[in-house]
Amino acid sequence: MIDRREINRSALLGGLLLGTIALAVVAAPWVAAYPPNAVTAPVASRFLPPSPEHWFGTDQFGRDVFARVLFGGRISLLIGLSVMLLSVTLGTLYGAVAGFLGGVVDHLFMRIVDALLSFPLVFLAVTCVALFGSGLHSLVLVLTFTGWMDVARLVRGEVHSLKHQPFILRARASGLPPRRIVFHHLIPNVLATVIAVAVIRMADVILIESALSFLGLGVQAPTASWGSIINDGRTVLSTAWWVSLFPGLAILATILGLHLLGEGLRFARQSA
Repeated sequence: MIDRREINRSALLGGLLLGTIALAVVAAPWVAAYPPNAVTAPVASRFLPPSPEHWFGTDQFGRDVFARVLFGGRISLLIGLSVMLLSVTLGTLYGAVAGFLGGVVDHLFMRIVDALLSFPLVFLAVTCVALFGSGLHSLVLVLTFTGWMDVARLVRGEVHSLKHQPFILRARASGLPPRRIVFHHLIPNVLATVIAVAVIRMADVILIESALSFLGLGVQAPTASWGSIINDGRTVLSTAWWVSLFPGLAILATILGLHLLGEGLRFARQSA
């Protein structure tokens, strides 16, 4: 049996971890001692190992890796948060309509979801980026398009179950319009589940964005994201390991924090 206190501690640890990372990236202009894209002319300043002057070392252009990790975290977290909000909103509306209307509409909507889910997520994202470009805005739209289906399926199932509950039947019998029933009665009752899934969804987005940036299909230079910084150091892992290690640890810590928080929220929802 799972100890609720253990789950609460895990959720608290996840929240503290995320809060620390978020605070660090927001305070990047005051914390970082160097600009993230400041190129150093002397060759001796390139690929310097971690030191009191450069906490995370420098890269092939003499740029401070600590500053780039902090500022790159802003981009990675911004993409993750934006895509999470957009995909969760789209998936919630889509799933709520399908679950409430049922019948042919539900069948058609879910077949579209099944068709999109049949493609591997990274493959679908790479294809869309290749077609529509890899700018920041394009990346947000592509990751939103490829990430709303799981939320839609979850919400559809919740709404399909809720619409047979007495309070919904009474609302329909009283003549409330379908829009009001969906937005004022059904969606508020699935929000707790959606929030828990949304937190974990953000972790998936950050991981996929990092993978795309590592492949050169994500955030483009000189703008840094965690994935693009890892890509900068992939050819010198044996000699300048710090270039890729620290952004990799930032991704790991963020995803761990999101999963701990998301699992804690989901368990709290199931126990309620």
